[in-house]
Amino acid sequence: MTPYEFSEASLLDWLGQFLWTLFRVAAMFMVAPLFGARYIPTRVRVTLAFACSLAIFPMLPPGPDVAPFSAQALLLVMQQILIGIAAGFILQLVFDAIVIGIQTVSMSMGLGFAIFIDSQNGVQVPVLSQLHLLLAMLLFLSFDGHLMIVALIVDSFQLLPVSAGGLSPEAFWTIASWGTTLFLGALKVALPAATAVLIVNMSIGVISRAAPTLNLFAIGLPLTIIVGLVVLIITLPSLEVSLIFLIEQATSTIGNLWLMVN
Repeated sequence: MTPYEFSEASLLDWLGQFLWTLFRVAAMFMVAPLFGARYIPTRVRVTLAFACSLAIFPMLPPGPDVAPFSAQALLLVMQQILIGIAAGFILQLVFDAIVIGIQTVSMSMGLGFAIFIDSQNGVQVPVLSQLHLLLAMLLFLSFDGHLMIVALIVDSFQLLPVSAGGLSPEAFWTIASWGTTLFLGALKVALPAATAVLIVNMSIGVISRAAPTLNLFAIGLPLTIIVGLVVLIITLPSLEVSLIFLIEQATSTIGNLWLMVN
């Protein structure tokens, strides 16, 4: 056989190697922030996943000797999808932490009625949460976060190559434990404004005891909104610090995830 001839076995081997790569990359792109946003058409995401997989799979070590259209291949497909979803889910929680933190502040300020459709997840969130989410996305892009996502998925094939083994039970426990970091990040984002609003509400409570005839709804609600907005504007630069902290924690968790194999 000359170097320009291909056998059926080699073609099936290349097809299998490409499919394992494609399923992992596509699963991560469907869940990860920015790539998995609702405003990005599915066709665009599939095209990006196909292009990235086409660029990645020639550099990968040889995969398992499994026929692409067998029961064992189906198991490998499920494993690659789980690996991609796990990594994308951890990154997505970074931005969910920001949304939850600002949503808590909005509710305590009395702006819970001002809701907006979140274009990232397709759900209703307060306007302030949507504003901070857009700012976080712009900061993420300024940090080359989209390239970081591609680098993470490429590194995953080096640290966790396609094989018969998948993520271990400890890996799924690590993903569940990542939720504690979610609430920590939400607390870091919301704490200054939430504290200021709490102080205002306590002051209004003291005033109501001193002057029972005072119309608290006419004074308390505008005062709470004004104080909350002023504190959010003053502490807006801290959003970058919180985002960097959460991204570093997420990438560290994903790196540890690749080492947890059955």
